[in-house]
Amino acid sequence: MSESIKHECGIALIRLLKPLSYYQEKYGTSLYGLNKLYLLMEKQHNRGQDGAGIATIKFDVAPGNRYISRHRAMGSSAVSEIFEYVQKKFADIPADLLQDAEWLKENISFTGEVLMGHLRYGTHGKNSIENCHPFLRQNNWMSRNLVIAGNFNMTNVDELLEQLYELGQHPKEKADTVTVLEKIGHFLDDENQKLFDEFKKQGYSNMEISHLIADNLDVAKILRRSAKTWDGGYTIEGIFGHGDAFVMRDPAGIRPAYYYIDDEVVVVTSERPAIQTAFNVPFDSVKEIKPGHALIIKKSGAITEEQFREPLVQKSCSFERIYFSRGSDAAIYRERKQLGRLLCPQILKSVNNDLKNTVFSFIPNTAEVAFYGMVEGLHKYIKQLQKDTLLKRADKISDEELEEMLNLAPRVEKIAIKDAKLRTFITQDADRQDMVSHVYDTTYGLVKAGTDNLVVIDDSIVRGTTLKQSILKILDRLGPKKVIIVSSAPQIRYPDCYGIDMSRMGEFVAFEAAIKLLKETGREHIIWETYEKCKASLDMDRNDVENYIKAIYAPFTDEEISAKITQIISPKGIKAEVQVIYQTLDNLHTACPSHLGDWYFSGDYPTPGGNRVVNRAFMNWVEGKNQRAYV
Repeated sequence: MSESIKHECGIALIRLLKPLSYYQEKYGTSLYGLNKLYLLMEKQHNRGQDGAGIATIKFDVAPGNRYISRHRAMGSSAVSEIFEYVQKKFADIPADLLQDAEWLKENISFTGEVLMGHLRYGTHGKNSIENCHPFLRQNNWMSRNLVIAGNFNMTNVDELLEQLYELGQHPKEKADTVTVLEKIGHFLDDENQKLFDEFKKQGYSNMEISHLIADNLDVAKILRRSAKTWDGGYTIEGIFGHGDAFVMRDPAGIRPAYYYIDDEVVVVTSERPAIQTAFNVPFDSVKEIKPGHALIIKKSGAITEEQFREPLVQKSCSFERIYFSRGSDAAIYRERKQLGRLLCPQILKSVNNDLKNTVFSFIPNTAEVAFYGMVEGLHKYIKQLQKDTLLKRADKISDEELEEMLNLAPRVEKIAIKDAKLRTFITQDADRQDMVSHVYDTTYGLVKAGTDNLVVIDDSIVRGTTLKQSILKILDRLGPKKVIIVSSAPQIRYPDCYGIDMSRMGEFVAFEAAIKLLKETGREHIIWETYEKCKASLDMDRNDVENYIKAIYAPFTDEEISAKITQIISPKGIKAEVQVIYQTLDNLHTACPSHLGDWYFSGDYPTPGGNRVVNRAFMNWVEGKNQRAYV
């Protein structure tokens, strides 16, 4: 994506199923869990560069001794800083004690059986150490302690806060992380109290009851009660102080969650390849947590996958496949190639099938796999063309024509290279824009000036500003007759509210194009009619609210909006003809059949809260409020 947007966080959870001494004996280190946690987090570094955090819990620690450890750090190097901090705790330990698993557990922090990691991308607002996960809810009762971290956004934080007020709580902050922590915490407390009262009636002592509660806590019941009214996309990992752990996934499967189990470990992450790499296991050994289900690992080692909410129609985030997740996942790699392959008919039409005078490239590197798919599609087209031509003209084709036909191939080149980040320290706007235009450098001498078409594929186009201010100007210097910018994703028309930093209508060049078209065609009244419907919906039950913003796009075809986008992003003075081509929704679903979450393209939100958010975002745009449409 030539314009980077912040997005989903990343999670990692490890539950060691054997004593620490087992890993010392088999792998030569009692720090097996910590080493694996570091690997899982580094292999998901793409998912969060604003901050990170880890937490560990030790089993069966004597009263008065610390059993929960946590450390968090800010910035893009947070993962390294955290593990450097942890490593220092082992730096001066004698070699014999470093191999003594029981001594390490008794004396050194972070040597626990349950380990949690989190990588943070702040989608809005504050970005401080207090906003980094994991979050703690502490209590002197071991089984009432709670540690959580997650990849989530809730759309109905106001409603959830109101419920906490009704329970008698007074949350310290208006944020979905706090509401989730306190909601689970409340029902954890409630379950603890009920079990305490039951065992007390049976005559057990308080010390005995503590162990009985830990053994008998119904984790699924706590999660069912906690998540009953949540509206959003989420994968949330949690640990109770005594050692029960869980990872829960939203009912529509919006956010990803993968797990692997063997007789030594249970592992959960946001991306499959992290597990494959860290534990050297094949693709098929890594499973997905089902939507509306939680993977629950009791302290006893019992592992279940239990339903806590009725699953909805699965709408897993398609942006994970197009851009966010690493392409090292075999399935994602195939899907990205298919996205590129499916664009070929539109591209060939745009260049009038003139492959001889067309150069193909990609910007940025994240579009490389889609580019390979596009090139494969072009080769397939050429093979069919050669077959048809030779079969039809075998008796009269000249040697020269035959040679030319057999040598026909896509002209594939590396046209643009992202240069080192340039500091735009000059204060004048004109000078700053000139500096921005040099973010990318180019390879000269590959394009025949005035003759060649230049096709450049991107994985998606959000705002179009980088294209206008930088890329198109650079490409125009090469002198192409025509520049075709191809997006492997459809037009982004609607805000996300489930974890991606796309929450304001004015950020989308497709929305800007539709508004311009409404005004140019005398349909400006649709803007105000839509606004009134959005206002009226504020008093409606959220389950009855529709996405009224679809009316903004309804009068126009995809091609009309693409043509207007082309006008918007074309810089003044550009000599080449410019065209923007987008993936179709049908092709997206063909390429990614298991990830049909496309609300940012289609406006079809998987939860009722999404419709309320998009309407609020439109109202904010009309009212000139530069803020996101959910808390």
